[in-house]
Amino acid sequence: MLQFQQPPREYSNVYLEDTDRPLPEVLNPNTRYMFIGTIATGGKSIIRSCKDLHLSRLVVYKSLRPELMKDPIEQRRLLREARVSALLQHPNTVPTYEIGRDRDGNTYFTMKLVHGYTLREIMNFRDRYDLTQLVEVIEQIAHALDYAHAHGVAHRDIKPENILVGPYGEVLLLDWGMAKVWRKDGTSDEELDESSKQPLNSRINKDNKSMTGLGNLQGTLCYMSPEQIRRDPDISYSTDIYSLGSVLYEVLSGHTPFTGTHSYEVLDAVENKKPPTPSKISKYPVPRLLENLVLDCLDKDPARRPESMKDVIRVLQENWATDLIPRR
Repeated sequence: MLQFQQPPREYSNVYLEDTDRPLPEVLNPNTRYMFIGTIATGGKSIIRSCKDLHLSRLVVYKSLRPELMKDPIEQRRLLREARVSALLQHPNTVPTYEIGRDRDGNTYFTMKLVHGYTLREIMNFRDRYDLTQLVEVIEQIAHALDYAHAHGVAHRDIKPENILVGPYGEVLLLDWGMAKVWRKDGTSDEELDESSKQPLNSRINKDNKSMTGLGNLQGTLCYMSPEQIRRDPDISYSTDIYSLGSVLYEVLSGHTPFTGTHSYEVLDAVENKKPPTPSKISKYPVPRLLENLVLDCLDKDPARRPESMKDVIRVLQENWATDLIPRR
């Protein structure tokens, strides 16, 4: 997700004219929001900044792209994202404010407007940051995921672009659009979860020269777990442990676990190859404890990964800085 820029002062400052303005006797939902600008346009949705005229605050307004507004699957996905975001009330998630329909009957939802830098932007200037600072970011995201898993939600799209670090020390896990939830009887909605049950690696055109050639691919290849690539119907919370391990791998080594010129090369590596140990490719000393944690998280077999996000947090909180593997 793109960095949210600071809004103009006339929209963000608190003024008496805004706080004490009378509330109309009849509230018209169709005139509640004053749109300011577009923050980002994705493959499925449009994210805009606007002012809530009832509360005089800036918010994010998310809706589907015009060509998808009548698509029933995408409508349900947007509803799920809004409700998952609203139900997961945690310090490391973004609050959802309202869900509704516009004057044309199309679904939208609003959420807190946040500012800061994504972990991807931070990693582009890795030399400026101490490892302790970066591991603290990973730990905060692990807390958000532990909370989500305890409430029956797998995020399934953990990557540096979806981790935001704010100017006041806040760390936020963004974009629950790929979240997986289950019914009370343990079943899930496969139609909504996956547009195709066919494994990703069987749909690759091996002549594809870019990483963006997969129209139906959700998530980012080098952070996806092997079971996510296989579209395993029994996928569990362990997929988030794998993806967070991939992000921590990049923090330690400066590289993603797997790379390739072609999409199919990355998918094959995720499923069948072991990444080099971070200490072999990093230009920084790597803590032995964190290297072992990363390799455990990236195990191909979900059963051999840490049992829960609590186990990951426990290691991140240990005194890992006392045993560094020197640069080779």
